[in-house]
Amino acid sequence: MTGIVPAPISAEYPEGAAPFRLDDTTRLLVSGDGAAGVAETFAAMARRSTGFELPVVVDGSEGGEPAASDVVFVVADGEAPDGVAEGYTLESGDGGVRLASDTPAGLFRATQSLRQLLPAEIERADAATQPAGGWTVPAASVADAPRFAYRGSMLDVARHFFPVEDVLEHIDRIALLKLNVLHLHLTDDQGWRIRVDSWPELTVAGAATSVGGDGGGFYTKEDYRRIVEYAAERFVTVVPEVDLPGHTNAALHAYPELNCDGVAPSAYEGVEVGFSSLCAAPARAEATDRFLADVLGELAEMTPGPWLHVGGDESLATSEADYLDLVRRITAAGAATGKTLIGWHEMGASRELPAGTVGQYWDFVTPREDAAQLTTSFVEQGGSVILSPADVAYLDMKYPDDPDGPIGTKPGQLWADGPTTLEEAYGWEPTAIVPGLAEGDILGVEAPVWTETIATTPDLEFMVFPRIAAVAEIAWSPAPSAEALASARPSAEGGARDVDDFHARLAALGTHLDELGVAFRRVGGVPWVG
Repeated sequence: MTGIVPAPISAEYPEGAAPFRLDDTTRLLVSGDGAAGVAETFAAMARRSTGFELPVVVDGSEGGEPAASDVVFVVADGEAPDGVAEGYTLESGDGGVRLASDTPAGLFRATQSLRQLLPAEIERADAATQPAGGWTVPAASVADAPRFAYRGSMLDVARHFFPVEDVLEHIDRIALLKLNVLHLHLTDDQGWRIRVDSWPELTVAGAATSVGGDGGGFYTKEDYRRIVEYAAERFVTVVPEVDLPGHTNAALHAYPELNCDGVAPSAYEGVEVGFSSLCAAPARAEATDRFLADVLGELAEMTPGPWLHVGGDESLATSEADYLDLVRRITAAGAATGKTLIGWHEMGASRELPAGTVGQYWDFVTPREDAAQLTTSFVEQGGSVILSPADVAYLDMKYPDDPDGPIGTKPGQLWADGPTTLEEAYGWEPTAIVPGLAEGDILGVEAPVWTETIATTPDLEFMVFPRIAAVAEIAWSPAPSAEALASARPSAEGGARDVDDFHARLAALGTHLDELGVAFRRVGGVPWVG
């Protein structure tokens, strides 16, 4: 099976053409700023499985012209299709492999396509023997570039905590799918998961538990630095979220002075939402504003990426007047850090958002109540939108047959219009969700996974894969034609996209997920191998 997920702009595999063969003479020849780092990252993975030396040779040093067994990595102007920053080309055959882009990020995306075209055994920590036929890459000519600049995976580490190593593994796996953002939902009613030096009890009292009392945890600043740096090596940007003004019981539990009555609530281990809020009363203004400035300031200081997520959803216990007052204060404190803010679409109720604030839409494919109006408010105020429609992009929704998870539990929820099939996750079109929202208004697409029912890495993988591949393809691959959209089948059948082709490419990706040890769900309709 041959194919790449997400689907490239174009990919040709000439029938009968001789493949490229990677062997113990292969060198990685690099040219251009940043190419060597990308080649080293690829080599580190390939050396573990092949046992080959795979030396990285810089252009101009000894080595001469590329040999037929070499892989060439190029960063140079004019290499990416249409000049898109993360665009790339890939050429392979019996004369060698050439990966090229205008940027190191695009070159890295090219390596993820090369990785998928190699035998799945390339994913092993150490392969005892070469795969049947050797380490070959089919003859191919690929031109590729992303549709949207922001392509995200959101991981909720507040309801259940996931250790650093689990997060690093998740980064590797989303990078394989050319996702470029890891949104970490760091705080919620059940737990506060990031160290803030000026408010230390947040990660003492506020991090001690989780849903069901399963135990707590938090990231030190060193832990967070490891995550950010590891992600950066894979051209993934970390977007930290502190959810405000609701979803704040853990903070209110840690610091009584943040409560209107000065009394701390008990730690929360349930799954209800909407009952907590920061206090907007003048008597608590000093404490609340100091909390906002300190927390958002420290988080921004240790986050090199451009975005800071400040939540804003499900503030059901906050009056409208208090909510608007708190949003004004939250966004002012966030904007003072110099970051571009992101907020869930409810925050669009404010008409005082800082310039450029991004709204994240989480309602359904067909918007309910005022969700569409709240979302377009961000665009009207000079911002843009990230789309995460819950009934197709929330990866904690159950599969239709409600199967047992890999450890005998049944993770997942049903509130977002019931179960979500792989085909539903693949069948929606971003420009068709919110009326009046144009392609240029959309910053990108994100697939969240909330962890009220997910406590282990196997269950996380089981819920996320393979549906995240469907959302990644929507985020990366070209939009369906206007003709295809006009005649689209119902979304349950895949809409305007070619489901059969996606299934075939997904089956090939599945062989890589198998070798990586990912506990993915083998949904029906896909010709999985093994």
